[in-house]
Amino acid sequence: MPTLSVILITRNEEANLADCLASLEGIAQQIVVVDTNSSDSTLEIAKNHGAVLSQPADWPGFGPQKNRALDLATGEWVLSLDADERLTPALRSEILTAINHPAHVDCFAIPRLSWYCGRFIRHSGWSPDYVDRLFKRGTARFSDDLVHERLIPSGQVARLENSMLHFSFMNFSQVLQKIDRYSTASAEQAFAKGRRSNPLKAILHGMWAFIRTYFIRAGFLDGYQGLALALSNAEGSYYRYMKIWLIQNQTEK
Repeated sequence: MPTLSVILITRNEEANLADCLASLEGIAQQIVVVDTNSSDSTLEIAKNHGAVLSQPADWPGFGPQKNRALDLATGEWVLSLDADERLTPALRSEILTAINHPAHVDCFAIPRLSWYCGRFIRHSGWSPDYVDRLFKRGTARFSDDLVHERLIPSGQVARLENSMLHFSFMNFSQVLQKIDRYSTASAEQAFAKGRRSNPLKAILHGMWAFIRTYFIRAGFLDGYQGLALALSNAEGSYYRYMKIWLIQNQTEK
């Protein structure tokens, strides 16, 4: 029977990690956790689930950190999860079937159903949200992106049917914190790749993000949460391009 390693990267994930690891019951032969300076009970929770732990001194970005976790995996198959994601019983069963009968497939994309401040979002560009997460070890690596990293598989990719649950935003405090953190990281990454901006461009990108989310991707069908999500997408896009502009101003001085 093929073996499965589950890899996670953490940073003060106490509120999420226990439920995430509990959802792996009966499926994982190895759990790998690469942690960044957690000061809560994250490491204790990981140890209680028998995880292989690593705590590098630096933070190289999401992509390189996930590759560090991947390098510690020993299973024939690897499943990459975030601490705020959960496997359902139906998905666990489908994963076991997939790795036992892969039919020459090296990577599987899993649909993800995401929670936003009170409901699962089924429109707004969030569904269906297929993410490449289950793959044969040695056939894929993560991109080196600081944020919004992606898996780069070398072989054929097939899709699973059952969704993983993604509890991404439990309240608006989390929304605001992630907007600030991710817009900073994505601005730094974009600037390093040659992207430049100005206040007008930031406003236009923010407006387009709202129109795309709420109207083109039918966010209005997600109720009040759909409106809030469209506004937060607009805010995140606006701040990203404003931060690029600020970086270039500081660099030119």
